[in-house]
Amino acid sequence: MAGSVATVLVLDGPGKLVTRDITLPALAPGQAILRVEACGLCGTDHEMFSGAMPAPLPLVPGHEVVGVIESATDEFWQCHPGLGDQARVALEVFQRCGECDPCRNGQYMLCRNHGLRDSYGNTPLDHGSGLWGGYATHLLLTADAIVHPVPTVLDPVQATLFNPLGAGIRWGVNLPSVSEGDVVTVLGPGLRGLSAVAAAAGAGAKYIMLTGVGRRDAERLQLGVHLGAHAAVDIGIVDAKAHLKSDTGGLADVVVDVTAAAPAAFVQAIDLVRPGGTVVVAGTRGHRTLDSFNPDRIVLKELRILGARGVDGAAYIQALDMLARTPELRGIDHHTAPLDADEVSTLLHDMAQGAHPPLHAVVTV
Repeated sequence: MAGSVATVLVLDGPGKLVTRDITLPALAPGQAILRVEACGLCGTDHEMFSGAMPAPLPLVPGHEVVGVIESATDEFWQCHPGLGDQARVALEVFQRCGECDPCRNGQYMLCRNHGLRDSYGNTPLDHGSGLWGGYATHLLLTADAIVHPVPTVLDPVQATLFNPLGAGIRWGVNLPSVSEGDVVTVLGPGLRGLSAVAAAAGAGAKYIMLTGVGRRDAERLQLGVHLGAHAAVDIGIVDAKAHLKSDTGGLADVVVDVTAAAPAAFVQAIDLVRPGGTVVVAGTRGHRTLDSFNPDRIVLKELRILGARGVDGAAYIQALDMLARTPELRGIDHHTAPLDADEVSTLLHDMAQGAHPPLHAVVTV
């Protein structure tokens, strides 16, 4: 494979995707080449594309990657004995060195040798091979990359849901320890918010409320009911706190905030959680911040506030299994675009500013 060429889409600047060819490198011990089949488009992708979110440009975007192992070193196969040649795998965003304290404690999203600076879909073109993103025909799997086998029942486009569903499982259940009888509120009906609803329902939550706002969220709120929410509330019309109290007699044990670019949602999360409850903060705000917030509210309610930086392997494995068992999740509508700079740019623009942004968008290769 060394010397062959990968075709990639490079984000050169806000709104500027260009096609380039990159020569595939000779593999070092433990490395492999992944032939990309599909890459889901995340909200952070369109935020980088629009310039709303800072990024180390130029880079190859895309971190919800599914593909086939096309070539690999002996050391790679030794480290992945369950995989065979041409195995279809899902790629994790973060690498793991396995040696630093966070890695040894199971928090490899905070790996001191990797972290965000060389995560897939967020690493600059001039770093190493440059093949760090899923908007490409191929990418390089380093010796520290983490992959998981994809169940045979899933096609590549369906399998890209492993990433947002894994987020919903980790943020909506695993981190806050949601269990039977809990009252859960999810802020934001995007793909990860809907995934958190499905995950909380699967964990046996007694009551789940999903919130959104405006016409753009209307269909998504209804899909949330289909996936297990007991109430879907447009906060532009309905007082969410009053609705929650009316339905449950109190406030939420857990509030999961997966809103994007909406810092005021954090204040609402504090308002909706019961004293002694848990707030999971996963949605990113970019340049948008709160002008003022009194942390006394956290103190007086004695809250547990958990920041969620990405997803871990346990949640990804659970997500792939859940997708294989749940036709309702596999059937979520998706919009696809081929690996073409103009078509992917249009799809990213629609996600960011369209009147009816797609819920699940995928680049197919």
